[in-house]
Amino acid sequence: MRRRGFLLAAAGIGLTSGCGSFTGTARRGRIAVDLAFAPTQGLSPYSDDGLLLSRLAVVDGLTRMDTEGVVHPALAEKWARTSATTWEFTLRDARFQDGGRVTADAVEGALTRAGRAKTQPRVLSDMRLTARAAGERTVRITTGTADPLLPARLANPSLAIFSPAAYEKDGGVDPVGTATGPFALTKVNGAVSATLDRFDGHWRGQAAARGLDVTFVADNNARANALRSGQIEIAEFVPAAQALVLGDRAREVATVRTTTLYLNTRTGPLADAGLRAAVRESIDTSALARSVYEGYATRGTGLLGPGFAWADGKQLPVTGRAKAAKPHGRTLTLATYTNRAELPEVAAALQQQLRRAGFAVRLVVKDYARLESGALDGEYDAFLMSRSTALDTGDPVSYFASDFTSGGSFNISQLGDRGVDGLVREAAGLEGAARHRAMLRAEAAILGTDAAVPIVHEQHLQGVGAGVRGVVLDPYERQFVGLETRA
Repeated sequence: MRRRGFLLAAAGIGLTSGCGSFTGTARRGRIAVDLAFAPTQGLSPYSDDGLLLSRLAVVDGLTRMDTEGVVHPALAEKWARTSATTWEFTLRDARFQDGGRVTADAVEGALTRAGRAKTQPRVLSDMRLTARAAGERTVRITTGTADPLLPARLANPSLAIFSPAAYEKDGGVDPVGTATGPFALTKVNGAVSATLDRFDGHWRGQAAARGLDVTFVADNNARANALRSGQIEIAEFVPAAQALVLGDRAREVATVRTTTLYLNTRTGPLADAGLRAAVRESIDTSALARSVYEGYATRGTGLLGPGFAWADGKQLPVTGRAKAAKPHGRTLTLATYTNRAELPEVAAALQQQLRRAGFAVRLVVKDYARLESGALDGEYDAFLMSRSTALDTGDPVSYFASDFTSGGSFNISQLGDRGVDGLVREAAGLEGAARHRAMLRAEAAILGTDAAVPIVHEQHLQGVGAGVRGVVLDPYERQFVGLETRA
Protein backbone atom coordinates (compact mmCIF):
# COMPACT_ATOMS: atom_id res chain seq x y z
CA MET A 1 0.00 0.00 0.00
CA ARG A 2 1.15 3.55 -0.62
CA ARG A 3 2.45 5.16 2.61
CA ARG A 4 0.43 4.71 5.77
CA GLY A 5 0.79 6.07 9.28
CA PHE A 6 2.14 9.50 8.34
CA LEU A 7 3.15 12.06 10.90
CA LEU A 8 1.86 15.48 10.01
CA ALA A 9 4.19 17.54 7.87
CA ALA A 10 2.77 20.62 9.55
CA ALA A 11 4.26 19.38 12.81
CA GLY A 12 7.69 19.80 11.25
CA ILE A 13 8.43 16.05 11.23
CA GLY A 14 9.71 14.46 8.04
CA LEU A 15 7.44 11.95 6.34
CA THR A 16 8.80 8.48 5.86
CA SER A 17 8.12 6.45 2.75
CA GLY A 18 6.61 3.02 3.17
CA CYS A 19 6.95 -0.02 0.97
CA GLY A 20 5.43 -0.70 -2.39
CA SER A 21 5.60 0.56 -5.93
CA PHE A 22 2.89 1.90 -8.19
CA THR A 23 2.88 3.00 -11.79
CA GLY A 24 0.49 5.27 -13.65
CA THR A 25 -0.94 2.20 -15.41
CA ALA A 26 -1.47 0.26 -12.18
CA ARG A 27 -3.18 3.30 -10.72
CA ARG A 28 -5.54 3.40 -13.72
CA GLY A 29 -4.30 6.67 -15.09
CA ARG A 30 -3.96 8.51 -11.80
CA ILE A 31 -0.70 10.23 -10.84
CA ALA A 32 0.89 10.34 -7.39
CA VAL A 33 2.49 13.68 -6.57
CA ASP A 34 4.54 14.81 -3.57
CA LEU A 35 4.56 18.57 -2.97
CA ALA A 36 7.04 20.31 -0.68
CA PHE A 37 4.66 22.79 0.94
CA ALA A 38 1.47 22.00 2.80
CA PRO A 39 -1.46 24.42 2.81
CA THR A 40 -1.09 27.06 5.52
CA GLN A 41 -4.37 28.94 5.01
CA GLY A 42 -6.90 26.21 4.29
CA LEU A 43 -6.20 26.42 0.52
CA SER A 44 -7.41 29.99 0.39
CA PRO A 45 -6.59 31.41 -3.04
CA TYR A 46 -5.86 34.76 -1.41
CA SER A 47 -2.77 33.35 0.33
CA ASP A 48 0.27 31.50 -0.98
CA ASP A 49 -2.01 28.43 -1.01
CA GLY A 50 -3.36 29.83 -4.26
CA LEU A 51 -0.07 28.73 -5.82
CA LEU A 52 -0.79 25.13 -4.79
CA LEU A 53 -4.14 25.33 -6.56
CA SER A 54 -2.41 26.65 -9.66
CA ARG A 55 0.39 24.09 -9.64
CA LEU A 56 -2.19 21.31 -9.44
CA ALA A 57 -4.23 22.78 -12.33
CA VAL A 58 -7.29 23.38 -10.16
CA VAL A 59 -7.90 27.02 -11.09
CA ASP A 60 -8.12 29.35 -14.07
CA GLY A 61 -8.07 33.12 -14.21
CA LEU A 62 -9.29 35.43 -16.91
CA THR A 63 -5.78 35.13 -18.37
CA ARG A 64 -2.85 32.75 -18.00
CA MET A 65 0.92 33.18 -18.15
CA ASP A 66 3.11 30.67 -19.97
CA THR A 67 6.63 29.54 -19.09
CA GLU A 68 8.11 32.43 -21.08
CA GLY A 69 6.12 35.01 -19.11
CA VAL A 70 3.77 35.68 -22.04
CA VAL A 71 0.12 36.31 -21.18
CA HIS A 72 -2.57 34.35 -23.05
CA PRO A 73 -6.37 34.15 -22.98
CA ALA A 74 -7.95 31.81 -20.43
CA LEU A 75 -11.51 32.31 -19.16
CA ALA A 76 -11.44 35.56 -21.14
CA GLU A 77 -11.01 34.82 -24.84
CA LYS A 78 -9.97 38.41 -25.62
CA TRP A 79 -9.62 41.86 -24.07
CA ALA A 80 -9.14 45.48 -25.02
CA ARG A 81 -7.96 48.59 -23.19
CA THR A 82 -10.58 51.28 -23.64
CA SER A 83 -8.89 54.01 -21.57
CA ALA A 84 -5.85 54.48 -19.35
CA THR A 85 -7.68 52.87 -16.43
CA THR A 86 -10.41 50.75 -18.09
CA TRP A 87 -10.32 47.35 -19.79
CA GLU A 88 -13.03 45.13 -21.23
CA PHE A 89 -12.72 41.34 -21.14
CA THR A 90 -14.89 39.06 -23.26
CA LEU A 91 -15.56 35.68 -21.66
CA ARG A 92 -15.40 32.37 -23.48
CA ASP A 93 -18.01 29.62 -23.02
CA ALA A 94 -16.78 27.82 -19.89
CA ARG A 95 -18.23 26.04 -16.89
CA PHE A 96 -17.43 25.70 -13.21
CA GLN A 97 -16.65 22.28 -11.80
CA ASP A 98 -20.05 22.31 -10.07
CA GLY A 99 -21.77 22.65 -13.44
CA GLY A 100 -22.63 26.35 -13.47
CA ARG A 101 -21.69 28.64 -16.36
CA VAL A 102 -18.93 31.21 -16.06
CA THR A 103 -20.84 34.48 -16.49
CA ALA A 104 -19.87 38.12 -16.21
CA ASP A 105 -21.83 38.36 -12.96
CA ALA A 106 -19.86 35.43 -11.51
CA VAL A 107 -16.56 37.02 -12.53
CA GLU A 108 -17.62 40.35 -11.04
CA GLY A 109 -18.44 38.63 -7.76
CA ALA A 110 -15.18 36.69 -7.69
CA LEU A 111 -12.92 39.69 -8.31
CA THR A 112 -14.90 41.89 -5.93
CA ARG A 113 -14.47 39.35 -3.13
CA ALA A 114 -10.74 39.09 -3.84
CA GLY A 115 -10.42 42.85 -3.46
CA ARG A 116 -12.31 42.77 -0.14
CA ALA A 117 -10.59 39.70 1.31
CA LYS A 118 -9.46 39.90 4.95
CA THR A 119 -6.03 38.74 3.86
CA GLN A 120 -5.32 40.93 0.87
CA PRO A 121 -3.78 39.06 -2.07
CA ARG A 122 -0.23 40.27 -2.64
CA VAL A 123 -0.99 40.88 -6.30
CA LEU A 124 -3.35 43.67 -5.21
CA SER A 125 -0.96 45.23 -2.70
CA ASP A 126 0.07 48.02 -5.08
CA MET A 127 -3.28 48.73 -6.77
CA ARG A 128 -7.05 48.38 -6.55
CA LEU A 129 -9.48 47.24 -9.19
CA THR A 130 -13.24 47.32 -9.71
CA ALA A 131 -15.01 44.71 -11.82
CA ARG A 132 -18.49 45.21 -13.30
CA ALA A 133 -20.56 42.98 -15.55
CA ALA A 134 -21.29 44.83 -18.79
CA GLY A 135 -23.36 42.11 -20.41
CA GLU A 136 -23.56 38.35 -20.04
CA ARG A 137 -20.08 37.76 -21.45
CA THR A 138 -18.38 41.14 -20.96
CA VAL A 139 -16.58 42.27 -17.80
CA ARG A 140 -15.37 45.86 -17.45
CA ILE A 141 -12.44 46.31 -15.07
CA THR A 142 -11.20 49.70 -13.90
CA THR A 143 -8.09 50.41 -11.87
CA GLY A 144 -7.35 53.28 -9.51
CA THR A 145 -4.36 54.32 -11.60
CA ALA A 146 -3.14 53.29 -15.04
CA ASP A 147 -2.01 49.68 -14.86
CA PRO A 148 -0.36 48.37 -18.03
CA LEU A 149 0.15 45.00 -16.34
CA LEU A 150 -3.53 44.27 -15.68
CA PRO A 151 -3.76 41.25 -18.06
CA ALA A 152 -0.66 39.75 -16.38
CA ARG A 153 -2.04 40.59 -12.94
CA LEU A 154 -5.27 38.73 -13.69
CA ALA A 155 -3.26 35.57 -14.42
CA ASN A 156 -2.24 35.41 -10.75
CA PRO A 157 -3.74 32.42 -8.90
CA SER A 158 -5.08 34.74 -6.19
CA LEU A 159 -7.44 36.21 -8.78
CA ALA A 160 -8.73 32.85 -10.00
CA ILE A 161 -12.46 32.64 -10.68
CA PHE A 162 -14.64 30.37 -8.54
CA SER A 163 -18.30 29.44 -8.63
CA PRO A 164 -20.59 31.67 -6.53
CA ALA A 165 -21.13 28.61 -4.31
CA ALA A 166 -17.46 28.71 -3.24
CA TYR A 167 -17.73 31.98 -1.34
CA GLU A 168 -18.59 31.70 2.33
CA LYS A 169 -20.28 34.23 4.59
CA ASP A 170 -17.07 34.85 6.57
CA GLY A 171 -15.19 35.80 3.40
CA GLY A 172 -13.52 32.43 2.95
CA VAL A 173 -13.37 30.42 -0.27
CA ASP A 174 -14.03 26.68 -0.49
CA PRO A 175 -12.13 25.46 -3.59
CA VAL A 176 -13.43 21.87 -3.44
CA GLY A 177 -15.30 21.27 -6.67
CA THR A 178 -15.95 24.97 -7.36
CA ALA A 179 -13.09 26.11 -9.63
CA THR A 180 -12.72 25.84 -13.42
CA GLY A 181 -9.38 24.05 -13.95
CA PRO A 182 -8.69 20.63 -15.54
CA PHE A 183 -8.58 18.96 -12.09
CA ALA A 184 -11.19 19.32 -9.36
CA LEU A 185 -10.42 18.93 -5.69
CA THR A 186 -12.61 16.21 -4.23
CA LYS A 187 -11.04 15.75 -0.81
CA VAL A 188 -8.54 17.69 1.31
CA ASN A 189 -7.00 16.03 4.36
CA GLY A 190 -5.64 19.12 6.13
CA ALA A 191 -1.89 19.50 5.75
CA VAL A 192 -1.40 15.83 4.84
CA SER A 193 -2.94 15.06 1.46
CA ALA A 194 -5.47 15.93 -1.22
CA THR A 195 -7.37 14.00 -3.88
CA LEU A 196 -8.22 15.47 -7.28
CA ASP A 197 -10.28 14.06 -10.12
CA ARG A 198 -10.27 15.07 -13.75
CA PHE A 199 -12.89 17.70 -14.64
CA ASP A 200 -14.25 16.48 -17.94
CA GLY A 201 -16.00 19.77 -18.70
CA HIS A 202 -12.86 21.90 -18.90
CA TRP A 203 -12.90 24.46 -21.70
CA ARG A 204 -9.54 23.27 -23.10
CA GLY A 205 -10.59 19.62 -23.16
CA GLN A 206 -9.96 16.63 -20.91
CA ALA A 207 -6.71 16.24 -19.00
CA ALA A 208 -4.56 13.24 -19.92
CA ALA A 209 -4.50 11.95 -16.33
CA ARG A 210 -7.68 10.68 -14.67
CA GLY A 211 -6.74 12.25 -11.35
CA LEU A 212 -4.04 13.21 -8.87
CA ASP A 213 -3.20 11.77 -5.45
CA VAL A 214 -1.22 14.47 -3.68
CA THR A 215 0.76 14.23 -0.46
CA PHE A 216 2.38 17.24 1.24
CA VAL A 217 5.85 16.10 2.28
CA ALA A 218 8.15 18.59 3.98
CA ASP A 219 11.07 16.16 4.16
CA ASN A 220 13.13 16.76 1.01
CA ASN A 221 14.89 13.40 1.00
CA ALA A 222 11.59 11.57 1.56
CA ARG A 223 10.20 13.12 -1.63
CA ALA A 224 13.28 12.10 -3.61
CA ASN A 225 13.33 8.59 -2.14
CA ALA A 226 9.64 8.08 -2.92
CA LEU A 227 10.35 9.01 -6.54
CA ARG A 228 13.33 6.64 -6.73
CA SER A 229 11.34 3.74 -5.29
CA GLY A 230 8.44 4.26 -7.68
CA GLN A 231 5.90 5.14 -4.99
CA ILE A 232 5.17 8.42 -6.75
CA GLU A 233 5.45 9.74 -10.28
CA ILE A 234 6.27 13.39 -9.56
CA ALA A 235 8.22 15.05 -6.71
CA GLU A 236 8.44 18.78 -6.23
CA PHE A 237 11.80 20.45 -5.47
CA VAL A 238 14.17 17.54 -5.01
CA PRO A 239 17.52 18.26 -3.31
CA ALA A 240 20.53 19.15 -5.41
CA ALA A 241 22.51 16.63 -3.36
CA GLN A 242 20.40 13.84 -4.91
CA ALA A 243 20.80 14.98 -8.53
CA LEU A 244 23.43 12.36 -9.40
CA VAL A 245 21.43 9.55 -7.83
CA LEU A 246 18.20 10.57 -9.55
CA GLY A 247 19.88 10.99 -12.94
CA ASP A 248 17.45 12.02 -15.68
CA ARG A 249 14.59 11.97 -13.18
CA ALA A 250 15.93 15.29 -11.83
CA ARG A 251 14.87 18.02 -14.25
CA GLU A 252 16.71 21.34 -14.01
CA VAL A 253 14.60 24.51 -14.17
CA ALA A 254 15.95 28.05 -14.51
CA THR A 255 14.09 30.39 -12.17
CA VAL A 256 13.52 34.02 -11.30
CA ARG A 257 14.08 33.03 -7.67
CA THR A 258 16.53 34.57 -5.19
CA THR A 259 17.44 33.25 -1.76
CA THR A 260 17.51 36.33 0.45
CA LEU A 261 18.19 37.08 4.11
CA TYR A 262 15.44 39.45 5.28
CA LEU A 263 16.47 41.64 8.23
CA ASN A 264 13.93 43.04 10.73
CA THR A 265 14.22 46.82 10.44
CA ARG A 266 11.53 47.66 13.02
CA THR A 267 12.21 45.73 16.22
CA GLY A 268 15.12 43.97 17.88
CA PRO A 269 18.84 44.57 17.38
CA LEU A 270 18.60 45.01 13.61
CA ALA A 271 16.35 48.04 13.93
CA ASP A 272 19.81 49.65 14.17
CA ALA A 273 20.95 50.29 10.58
CA GLY A 274 24.56 49.99 11.68
CA LEU A 275 24.02 46.44 12.90
CA ARG A 276 22.21 45.55 9.67
CA ALA A 277 25.26 46.82 7.82
CA ALA A 278 27.43 44.65 10.05
CA VAL A 279 25.33 41.60 9.11
CA ARG A 280 25.71 42.36 5.42
CA GLU A 281 29.46 42.88 5.65
CA SER A 282 29.93 39.62 7.56
CA ILE A 283 28.28 37.44 4.91
CA ASP A 284 30.34 35.75 2.21
CA THR A 285 28.14 34.04 -0.39
CA SER A 286 30.89 33.16 -2.85
CA ALA A 287 31.21 29.51 -1.81
CA LEU A 288 27.55 28.76 -1.05
CA ALA A 289 26.43 28.41 -4.67
CA ARG A 290 29.20 25.88 -5.37
CA SER A 291 28.99 23.89 -2.14
CA VAL A 292 25.45 23.87 -0.73
CA TYR A 293 23.69 24.19 -4.10
CA GLU A 294 26.03 21.79 -5.95
CA GLY A 295 26.40 24.39 -8.70
CA TYR A 296 22.63 24.86 -9.21
CA ALA A 297 22.83 28.53 -8.19
CA THR A 298 24.92 31.65 -8.74
CA ARG A 299 26.18 34.18 -6.21
CA GLY A 300 23.54 36.76 -5.29
CA THR A 301 24.33 40.09 -6.89
CA GLY A 302 21.04 41.84 -6.18
CA LEU A 303 17.37 41.20 -5.55
CA LEU A 304 16.82 40.60 -9.27
CA GLY A 305 18.85 37.79 -10.73
CA PRO A 306 19.97 36.69 -14.19
CA GLY A 307 16.45 35.47 -15.00
CA PHE A 308 15.68 39.08 -15.92
CA ALA A 309 17.78 39.81 -19.01
CA TRP A 310 17.12 43.55 -18.74
CA ALA A 311 18.53 43.60 -15.18
CA ASP A 312 21.40 41.13 -15.50
CA GLY A 313 24.65 43.00 -15.05
CA LYS A 314 22.89 46.36 -15.05
CA GLN A 315 22.28 46.86 -11.32
CA LEU A 316 22.91 50.40 -10.11
CA PRO A 317 25.49 51.26 -7.45
CA VAL A 318 24.06 51.10 -3.94
CA THR A 319 24.60 54.30 -1.99
CA GLY A 320 23.56 55.76 1.34
CA ARG A 321 24.20 52.67 3.43
CA ALA A 322 24.87 53.05 7.14
CA LYS A 323 28.37 52.44 8.46
CA ALA A 324 28.74 49.01 10.04
CA ALA A 325 28.60 49.01 13.85
CA LYS A 326 30.35 46.54 16.13
CA PRO A 327 28.00 43.72 17.23
CA HIS A 328 29.45 43.37 20.78
CA GLY A 329 27.85 39.95 21.14
CA ARG A 330 24.29 41.05 20.35
CA THR A 331 22.00 38.03 19.95
CA LEU A 332 20.13 37.50 16.69
CA THR A 333 17.37 34.98 16.02
CA LEU A 334 17.83 33.61 12.50
CA ALA A 335 14.97 31.50 11.14
CA THR A 336 14.49 29.42 8.03
CA TYR A 337 12.46 26.42 6.91
CA THR A 338 13.01 22.80 5.99
CA ASN A 339 10.80 22.60 2.90
CA ARG A 340 13.68 23.62 0.63
CA ALA A 341 16.57 21.29 1.12
CA GLU A 342 19.40 23.81 0.97
CA LEU A 343 18.07 26.49 3.31
CA PRO A 344 18.94 24.86 6.67
CA GLU A 345 22.51 24.28 5.49
CA VAL A 346 22.80 27.85 4.23
CA ALA A 347 21.41 29.13 7.54
CA ALA A 348 24.01 27.10 9.46
CA ALA A 349 26.79 28.60 7.30
CA LEU A 350 25.44 32.11 7.88
CA GLN A 351 25.25 31.43 11.61
CA GLN A 352 28.97 30.65 11.65
CA GLN A 353 29.83 33.75 9.61
CA LEU A 354 27.78 36.00 11.89
CA ARG A 355 29.37 34.49 14.99
CA ARG A 356 32.82 35.19 13.60
CA ALA A 357 31.73 38.80 13.10
CA GLY A 358 30.81 39.12 16.80
CA PHE A 359 27.09 38.27 16.89
CA ALA A 360 25.52 35.56 19.00
CA VAL A 361 23.07 33.65 16.81
CA ARG A 362 20.09 31.49 17.75
CA LEU A 363 18.96 29.32 14.84
CA VAL A 364 15.29 28.36 14.35
CA VAL A 365 14.55 25.77 11.67
CA LYS A 366 11.01 24.43 11.18
CA ASP A 367 8.48 23.58 8.51
CA TYR A 368 7.42 26.75 6.67
CA ALA A 369 3.83 26.50 7.84
CA ARG A 370 5.01 26.92 11.43
CA LEU A 371 7.15 29.98 10.66
CA GLU A 372 5.18 32.16 8.27
CA SER A 373 2.93 34.00 10.73
CA GLY A 374 5.83 34.74 13.07
CA ALA A 375 7.96 36.00 10.19
CA LEU A 376 5.20 38.34 9.02
CA ASP A 377 4.72 39.61 12.59
CA GLY A 378 8.42 40.45 12.96
CA GLU A 379 9.15 37.67 15.45
CA TYR A 380 12.61 36.96 14.01
CA ASP A 381 15.60 39.23 13.57
CA ALA A 382 16.58 37.56 10.32
CA PHE A 383 14.61 35.28 8.03
CA LEU A 384 16.26 33.27 5.28
CA MET A 385 13.84 32.71 2.43
CA SER A 386 13.77 31.48 -1.13
CA ARG A 387 11.51 33.92 -2.97
CA SER A 388 10.29 34.15 -6.54
CA THR A 389 10.75 37.76 -7.59
CA ALA A 390 8.17 37.54 -10.37
CA LEU A 391 5.53 35.33 -8.81
CA ASP A 392 2.72 37.84 -8.54
CA THR A 393 2.58 39.47 -11.99
CA GLY A 394 5.61 38.15 -13.85
CA ASP A 395 7.07 41.59 -13.11
CA PRO A 396 9.18 42.53 -10.05
CA VAL A 397 7.21 45.68 -9.14
CA SER A 398 4.58 43.72 -7.24
CA TYR A 399 7.36 41.81 -5.45
CA PHE A 400 8.95 45.10 -4.39
CA ALA A 401 5.54 46.43 -3.31
CA SER A 402 4.54 43.41 -1.24
CA ASP A 403 7.93 42.76 0.36
CA PHE A 404 9.45 46.20 0.90
CA THR A 405 6.84 48.97 1.02
CA SER A 406 5.06 50.35 4.07
CA GLY A 407 1.72 48.75 3.18
CA GLY A 408 3.20 45.57 1.75
CA SER A 409 1.35 42.39 2.68
CA PHE A 410 4.55 40.28 2.78
CA ASN A 411 6.89 42.79 4.39
CA ILE A 412 8.99 40.40 6.48
CA SER A 413 11.68 43.07 6.87
CA GLN A 414 9.05 45.40 8.37
CA LEU A 415 10.52 48.11 6.17
CA GLY A 416 8.89 51.54 6.16
CA ASP A 417 10.96 53.88 4.01
CA ARG A 418 9.35 56.80 2.16
CA GLY A 419 12.05 56.86 -0.46
CA VAL A 420 11.53 53.19 -1.29
CA ASP A 421 7.74 53.62 -1.26
CA GLY A 422 7.98 56.48 -3.74
CA LEU A 423 10.33 54.70 -6.13
CA VAL A 424 8.14 51.59 -6.21
CA ARG A 425 5.06 53.73 -6.90
CA GLU A 426 6.95 55.49 -9.69
CA ALA A 427 7.93 52.18 -11.30
CA ALA A 428 4.35 50.91 -11.12
CA GLY A 429 3.12 53.75 -13.33
CA LEU A 430 5.66 53.28 -16.13
CA GLU A 431 6.02 50.91 -19.06
CA GLY A 432 8.79 49.33 -21.09
CA ALA A 433 12.39 50.46 -20.69
CA ALA A 434 11.38 53.34 -18.39
CA ARG A 435 9.76 50.82 -16.03
CA HIS A 436 12.91 48.70 -16.03
CA ARG A 437 15.10 51.69 -15.17
CA ALA A 438 12.74 52.66 -12.36
CA MET A 439 12.85 49.12 -10.97
CA LEU A 440 16.64 49.20 -10.90
CA ARG A 441 16.47 52.47 -8.94
CA ALA A 442 14.00 50.90 -6.51
CA GLU A 443 16.20 47.84 -6.12
CA ALA A 444 19.24 50.00 -5.27
CA ALA A 445 17.17 51.98 -2.73
CA ILE A 446 15.96 48.78 -1.01
CA LEU A 447 19.49 47.40 -0.82
CA GLY A 448 20.62 50.76 0.56
CA THR A 449 18.47 50.19 3.66
CA ASP A 450 20.09 46.79 4.31
CA ALA A 451 16.61 45.36 4.82
CA ALA A 452 17.60 42.40 2.66
CA VAL A 453 20.87 40.66 1.81
CA PRO A 454 20.79 38.62 -1.44
CA ILE A 455 22.45 35.23 -0.98
CA VAL A 456 22.11 33.26 -4.25
CA HIS A 457 20.11 33.24 -7.47
CA GLU A 458 18.64 29.77 -7.80
CA GLN A 459 17.90 27.04 -10.20
CA HIS A 460 15.81 24.18 -8.93
CA LEU A 461 15.23 20.52 -9.63
CA GLN A 462 11.88 18.86 -10.18
CA GLY A 463 11.57 15.09 -9.82
CA VAL A 464 9.86 13.38 -12.75
CA GLY A 465 9.52 9.61 -12.87
CA ALA A 466 10.54 7.46 -15.81
CA GLY A 467 7.81 7.39 -18.42
CA VAL A 468 6.07 10.52 -17.12
CA ARG A 469 5.32 13.09 -19.80
CA GLY A 470 3.93 16.61 -19.83
CA VAL A 471 5.14 17.92 -16.47
CA VAL A 472 5.40 21.71 -16.82
CA LEU A 473 8.86 23.05 -15.91
CA ASP A 474 7.92 26.64 -15.21
CA PRO A 475 10.49 29.30 -14.23
CA TYR A 476 7.58 31.32 -12.77
CA GLU A 477 6.53 28.32 -10.63
CA ARG A 478 2.80 28.67 -11.29
CA GLN A 479 2.47 25.45 -13.25
CA PHE A 480 3.58 21.91 -12.50
CA VAL A 481 0.91 19.37 -13.38
CA GLY A 482 -0.74 20.29 -16.66
CA LEU A 483 -3.43 19.28 -19.10
CA GLU A 484 -1.02 16.93 -20.91
CA THR A 485 0.71 15.42 -17.85
CA ARG A 486 0.52 11.62 -18.00
CA ALA A 487 2.29 8.57 -16.58
